Amino acid sequence: MEEKLYNIRHSLAHLLAIAALEHDRDAKLSVGPVTENGFYYDIDFSTGKTPAPEDLKAFEKTIRKQINKKLPFIRKEISVEEARKQFADNPYKLAIIDDIEKSGETLSLYSTGDFVDLCEGKHVENTGEIDAKSFAITHLAGAYFRGDEKNPMLTRIYGTAFATEAELKTYFTKQEEAKKRDHRKIAKEQDLLVFSDLVGSGMPMFTPKGNIIRNAIIGFSRELNHSLGFEEVHTPNINKAELFKISGHYDKYKEDMLVVRSQYSDEDYFLKPMNCPQHTQIYASRPRSYRDLPIRYSDFANLYRDERPGELSGLTRLRSFAQDDGHVFCMESQIEEEMANILTAIDTALTTYKIDYWMRLSLRDPEKKEKYLGDDSVWERSQSIMRKLLQEKNITHKEAEGEAAFYGPKIDIMAVDALGREWQISTVQLDFNQPKRFGLVYTDNDGTEKTPVMIHRALIGSPDRFMGILIEHYAGAFPLWLAPVQVVVLPIGESHQAYAKEIADVLKKRDIRVDLDLDNESLGKRVRNAKVQKIPYLIIIGDKEVEARTVTLEHRIDGSLGAKTPDECVTLFGQLIASKE
Repeated sequence: MEEKLYNIRHSLAHLLAIAALEHDRDAKLSVGPVTENGFYYDIDFSTGKTPAPEDLKAFEKTIRKQINKKLPFIRKEISVEEARKQFADNPYKLAIIDDIEKSGETLSLYSTGDFVDLCEGKHVENTGEIDAKSFAITHLAGAYFRGDEKNPMLTRIYGTAFATEAELKTYFTKQEEAKKRDHRKIAKEQDLLVFSDLVGSGMPMFTPKGNIIRNAIIGFSRELNHSLGFEEVHTPNINKAELFKISGHYDKYKEDMLVVRSQYSDEDYFLKPMNCPQHTQIYASRPRSYRDLPIRYSDFANLYRDERPGELSGLTRLRSFAQDDGHVFCMESQIEEEMANILTAIDTALTTYKIDYWMRLSLRDPEKKEKYLGDDSVWERSQSIMRKLLQEKNITHKEAEGEAAFYGPKIDIMAVDALGREWQISTVQLDFNQPKRFGLVYTDNDGTEKTPVMIHRALIGSPDRFMGILIEHYAGAFPLWLAPVQVVVLPIGESHQAYAKEIADVLKKRDIRVDLDLDNESLGKRVRNAKVQKIPYLIIIGDKEVEARTVTLEHRIDGSLGAKTPDECVTLFGQLIASKE
């Protein structure tokens, strides 16, 4: 996000706080950060004063008044004692002050007219720099202070903002299109998946149609794995706690793991959040030589993470999901080639799915080293290798501190869908820590034991989550190779049904997914139904088709493709499916 836009959004958060205090002068302010598309402020309103959705227009009006006043944002550094005195009646600000004191950071206030807030910056010079028509206060939500359910529930007021009114209008247009493309809505219309309260939140069940798409995604990843030399393994969903204590997940990731109890053992077990610890044990099961390396394992076993209920969202945030996961055990001299080959395979995958992307080099946060495994030398070494690889391959990328995995830096693939939204999906991670923690070794050519390097990678990430992204990217209109129903055969009348069944059987024998629609409805209605279901191809059969032993082929978008023989249809479909066009 460019600095100017950040400053506008951060300044609007302060003006939102002014509007909230005008609505309820006894409200207690918490935090008001910038978000990807705007800003929000968490506020504890007094009893009976919590705003309703219809109040948000009044908030906008108040903010516009402040903008028109051209109020300056004035910064002032203060001591901890002064800050505590300033916010003595606000427990949320006092908690923030305590944290700042522990960190040793400088405390600062920003005043805007008569309003004063605890804030580190940055802002516009004065409110007149903000286009009064370039923002909107959009909605309300509940949010626990600091995201902790043990803390009070606050009211979160969201706003969105851009540099210009035109950009704001474009954003809302995309939001409306996103609603139409919502994968939960389309999945219900196309009968692709089911969620059940009896099964549990965040645990999808795929219908026969949905499972076809899911399997096609997994099948393509398997093809790419094979081309890279990966051998597929299968590992259990439940593992002893000791495994995760050695890997580091127990200390660094335990809050996101689901606990399992045995009736016959006092040991703790967990549903696995990742496959990497199990893969180390397959590697460790026999002696390894430098001649064996690299060793590559792929795995599609289900993973489980204890996501908070408020964070679950259809297929894009789940508690139960698979990954097209893979791990490479190699010598340090093999890192560059292995990573380059993986990045090429990821490019092949996303090019085939017709999804744009960019790369992010995710690094350790140097200010929070306690969150990560390994000492400074390990991180400097691994981050240097990753950065050098990207530079030598002339790969355009951005760097982001604090986004690394707890065991190593990573290259994240940020997919950009048809609406311009970004999704972090694929990843390549470099790990010097877990092989050492598990005591993994190989015998080098000089007879000494060495520790292998571990590369973690996913090509498209979770097939389940990726399916949700694809539904929205394609707006439910899947390419032929992914479509759960590839062709629908539509006989015009009863006298055409026998030949229609023949055609359907011919296609089925060639592994083409066919639906034979014999419903007692008009042809026009059945054609409309097929297009609502976004079936790629329609075959129409009437008198002339029966007589000529042909079909009339239609595409869901391009319309009629004219008369075709059954063999011509089979050839066309086969070519399109094989090429994944």
